[in-house]
Formats: sequence, structure tokens, C-alpha cells
Amino acid sequence: MSERRVAEVTAAFRELYGSGPDGVWAAPGRVNLIGEHTDYNDGFVMPLALPHTALAAVARRDDGILRLHSGDVEGGVVELRAERLEPGGGGGWAAYPAGVVWALRDAGHTVTGADVHIRSTVPTGAGLSSSAALEVVTALACNDLFGLDLRPWQLARLSQRAENVFVGVPCGIMDQTAAACCTAGHALHLDTRDLAQRQVPFDLAAEGLRLLVVDTRVKHELGEGAYARRRAGCEEGARALGVQALRDVALEQLDEALAALEDPAVRRYVRHVVTENARVEQVIGLLDRGETRAIGPVLTAGHASLRDDFEVSCAELDLVVESANASGALGARMTGGGFGGSAIVLVEEARAEGVAKSVTEAFAEAGHRAPRVFTAVPSAGARRLA
Repeated sequence: MSERRVAEVTAAFRELYGSGPDGVWAAPGRVNLIGEHTDYNDGFVMPLALPHTALAAVARRDDGILRLHSGDVEGGVVELRAERLEPGGGGGWAAYPAGVVWALRDAGHTVTGADVHIRSTVPTGAGLSSSAALEVVTALACNDLFGLDLRPWQLARLSQRAENVFVGVPCGIMDQTAAACCTAGHALHLDTRDLAQRQVPFDLAAEGLRLLVVDTRVKHELGEGAYARRRAGCEEGARALGVQALRDVALEQLDEALAALEDPAVRRYVRHVVTENARVEQVIGLLDRGETRAIGPVLTAGHASLRDDFEVSCAELDLVVESANASGALGARMTGGGFGGSAIVLVEEARAEGVAKSVTEAFAEAGHRAPRVFTAVPSAGARRLA
């Protein structure tokens, strides 16, 4: 499959630009097993990379011209000047790879232009980090072509800066780090404060389990402000509690911390972040003991917190969780930023098809568009393919 896709993007690149690329790179989308809205609070997360990837065929240029094309979006080649890239200039999908070039140059790295053609199988608007895949694949290609010698975690940091400053979305570091650093067969336990990483074995098939991703097909736009309001509320809570970030509030201190906060919305946000960090540590402990099935209720508890305290769920996501658990799943929760997107469902292999059918039928009965259901296979992070 990857060989065919490499051949396709290479041929399309040649047709667009008149010569072949210098290489082809890939970066994956991700699902987050546990640890939601904790990354911009210096907390813990646990994503895994999907087999769905953004592929970029890229050729180096030395004349300052940056030409960008997506085979997934209507429109022709977007041509820009590398030295004229500035935050806030708009640009739709092209802002993500252009922002990476800006971030690299702004950090003092020599990037003198490129021809880029991208094709992605990461679903957009599904909360599976399609934008981070675009950013990281561009960063890795530039790293290789311009000999920048940056480590994967550094590429993730620069990609996050591109999204925060150039695109204007105040995302945390999780998505880009997952795209850059995940390994096949593992979930990534990431401390977002110091970027300490641990690859945790996560071979569900060997245990007779499956992790389903249910894309509700409800699109969300994180740049629209609901995300930013919650991030601001978390920062307000940290200031009021006199800590650097909510990561510094221990679970045992939670009741005391909540009593010190006046704003009810801020109280809810703080409660979610503190308990969600504890859930990440709980899942790690269960996996280390080989008790994979026992993480199911922790996932469901995480969804209740995201729904009730952080208020980022929606009717479709709640329906996935309710119908999946009612039909025999071990646990389920929304994943990603929320307001639509996807949910994950942990289920016994033998019950996976039945649970997926029950969720799909529940959507039909509720009058929702049919969801897209697929299996999450822990896959490799960003890499060069050709």
C-alpha cells in the first residue's frame, strides 16, 4: 500500500512541477488513548499513531520560492516567497506547511524554498490531527533536505509553533509529538512539560482486543474560540491557585483547590485536568501490570469528565459512548479537542463487529449521518519513505 501511494504522489509531483521530487516523507494522524486537554496544562497524555498518513513529495529549491499543492483540496499550486511569510496571512490548508517553513526560518534555520505535493489519508475534521500530520511531514522533509539535524521532538516543537503563531490555533504539543515520535505497536506516554517520553507496548490484537475509532463526521473548528476559552480558563485557574500550570495540582489537593476558585466554569476545567492527569497515570499502571481490559472504565470516566466538566462533547460523541458500552464494549470516550470529531471504543475482538453495528444503528435511529468506524492500529511516526 505504501509503495503504491509513494508511486502516486511521485507521479503527481512530476506532473505538477515537471521533474521528480528529492524524496517522499510520511507523518501519521493520531488517536489519544487518554489525557485530553492536559497537554497545554503541562500534563500527561498517551497518544498512538494511526496507519493513516500525510505523504509529501518534496524537492528542495534555493531561490526562495515555496510552491505548495494538495491532491485533497480543490485548487492549484499555492506559490509563496519564503522570506515574506508572516503569521496571520490566512491561506487555508497551505498555512500549515507554510507555517512550518516560517517557524524553521524564524528559529534561524536555513530553508530556501521547496516544491511540495501532499496527499493525506488522515480524515479531516475528525479530531485525528490531520493538521499536525501536514506540519510534521513538512518539517521532516525540510530537516532532511536542508541538513538541519533536528531531533523529532524539536520538529514537533517547531510544528506546534507554526500552528500556534502562524495559523493561530492555540493547540498543545501532543499532536505534533505523536506524529513525530510514536513507534509501531506502542502508545506514547508523554510528559508535556519536559517532553520526556516512554514507549508503552500496546499490542491489543495479541490480547484479543480491538480499539475502534468512530468518526462521527461532525466537523469542528478549534480556531473558533471555544478551545481558546477553555485554555484561558485553565490558565486563569493556575494563576488563582499560584501554580505554574494545573499539572502542579495533585489529586489529593483537588478539593482544597476547588474551594479556592470562585468562577464555576474555571472550577470545572480545573477538576477535569487534575482528574484526567490521574487517569493517565492509572492507565499506565494497569498496562504495566498487564491489565489492559481494566482500562475500559477509565476511558469511560474520562469521557464523563470531558462531557460534564470540560463541556467539549456533543450529542453524537455521547451517543457513541452510550451505545458502545450498552452493547458490550469495555469502555469508550471521545478523543481529540471535542465539539465533534471521533470517539474510541475498547472492545473484545469477538464483539467488535457487533458493537460497531450497534453504534451505527443508534446513529440511524437518532437521524445522524452514518459514522465511519475503523480499527486503530498503533503505527510508526514520521519517516522518510523514498
